[in-house]
Amino acid sequence: MNIVKNRYYIVTFILGFTYTLFSQQNSNHIQWQKIDEGLFLSEYLAPKKSILGDHKITILKINPSRYDFNLFSAKKKEEHTRTAKEWGNQKKQIAIINAGMYRMDHATNLGYMKDYNFINNPNENKDNTIVAFNRKDNSVPEFQIIDRTCQNWEVLKNKYNSFTQSIRMVDCNQKNRWSRQSKKWSMVAIGKDEEGNALFIISRSPYTVHDFINILLQAPLKLYNLMYLEGGPEASFYLNHNNTVVEKMGSYETGFNENDKNTVFWEIPNVIGITKKEN
Repeated sequence: MNIVKNRYYIVTFILGFTYTLFSQQNSNHIQWQKIDEGLFLSEYLAPKKSILGDHKITILKINPSRYDFNLFSAKKKEEHTRTAKEWGNQKKQIAIINAGMYRMDHATNLGYMKDYNFINNPNENKDNTIVAFNRKDNSVPEFQIIDRTCQNWEVLKNKYNSFTQSIRMVDCNQKNRWSRQSKKWSMVAIGKDEEGNALFIISRSPYTVHDFINILLQAPLKLYNLMYLEGGPEASFYLNHNNTVVEKMGSYETGFNENDKNTVFWEIPNVIGITKKEN
């Protein structure tokens, strides 16, 4: 289980002048920078300080009615592992994050993963959240995080083409589902807000997962539910759109990489990307 690896490295520029990524000092307010229609970026200054780094949390808010979600896997024929930046640039994606933790073969997702006719892992594990996108009809939202404890998975599994399963962080009642622990790491997660927007979320600064969830629940995100994707140096977020470039990777992980020195993206096998809808 590769659960934590991530670093913070931001480069941003806009046409003829430098764009400075903002951060807000008020934990009750999130300032959104519009990147495009239906696409907003923020750096949220967590009210709880981390043991390392600047305790900033990068959040990309995505309107699923304007963007397609795309699943890429090194396990597909003629594919291979890449860094988030390489996945993004080579597949012409606006943004990239990890699609989940993976097995020692550096290809197979720990939980269920499927993309149309391609099956990365046919087996469901005990984890209770499954991200679903590329719907088959209009009877369901374009994007959602299915909670198997309060939704009918047996019905919903036939309503979408793309799925990735991982650990539930916030349930459908907006409750923190992660037990307290002392271990900390950088991490990346995917969320959905009450308006149905997808949230790509990454923190290079390490937190216990329980504390990280509480920070997000207390932030003015209107968070509906949340799923864990990856931690430590492997945790990755890449954005390149409208002359705004953000590169962020994890670093710290208790018992594995207890420092803030990682400065490069690690190669990862499975990612979620986004592209603008054509119409």
